[in-house]
Amino acid sequence: MARVVVDVMLKPEILDPQGKAVQGAFGRLGFEGVASVRQGKRFEIELDGEATPEAVAEIERAAATLLANPVIEYFTVHVEAGV
Repeated sequence: MARVVVDVMLKPEILDPQGKAVQGAFGRLGFEGVASVRQGKRFEIELDGEATPEAVAEIERAAATLLANPVIEYFTVHVEAGV
């Protein structure tokens, strides 16, 4: 069994109101030194078998069509070690 992780983030040019709200909360709660916050999504996908190049390519295809909106988001895919 293998785990593939897909991280999805808003593109830098897209406003992130949730990130701004969290950034404001940091200051209100006394946490200092936070310049900015961007919020994203993380998907942990467990495969039935090994993380072959073909299996990872299939997850990348799914990320591009299902997990992320390529107009406003970008994504990264990596195999998590030690699972």
